[in-house]
Amino acid sequence: MKPELLRLFPTLAGLPVALSEELERHARDLRAPAGTLLFDAGAACQALPLLLEGHVKVSKRAENGREIRLYSVRPGELCIVTVSCLLGGEPYPATGIAENEVTAVVLPRALILRLVAEHPPFRDMAFHLFAERLAGLMQLVEEVAFRKLDRRLAAWLLARAPHIAVSHQAIADELGSVREIVSRLLRQFEEQDWVRLGRERIEVRSMADLRSLADGN
Repeated sequence: MKPELLRLFPTLAGLPVALSEELERHARDLRAPAGTLLFDAGAACQALPLLLEGHVKVSKRAENGREIRLYSVRPGELCIVTVSCLLGGEPYPATGIAENEVTAVVLPRALILRLVAEHPPFRDMAFHLFAERLAGLMQLVEEVAFRKLDRRLAAWLLARAPHIAVSHQAIADELGSVREIVSRLLRQFEEQDWVRLGRERIEVRSMADLRSLADGN
């Protein structure tokens, strides 16, 4: 078993001999460049990538093209959407895209089911991540449903200040909005001298004003 895999996923240490041998036989390496579509809504779910390098964006896209980021998967983490689909035998309800170059070890569904059933440390890790992701998704629902977009945008800018290299479309995707509305709000912020806008570049000029807005003051 790869040392890097054990370092990032220590719950795979101490596997029963039969499971360890099955992992060695059936695991395969994956390398994908940035922008690769790793899974899509409606597709069959057949394997789980254990991420060693890179980030994967998991998002939900509406019929009108609007998209909202659900979470990111980083090295050492499990994609809970994938685990859920593997356990339930259901197709993907969301989309996963490599945000940068990704390397992973991919395990087939049959092996994941055995790990969950027969190896408590792996099962405990999966359920712990389920709880963390659920809490994060509940917070996301609350923000999208109840918090005004200008406050959410201010908080988003504060978290990345002072110099941000990003397109207005990318911000809209993360906030679950559309580019036109985000661009209009950013122009308003610029008119108040809170930010300075450039080509796919934002400079935060007034942290205090943005923080006041984000806090609802």
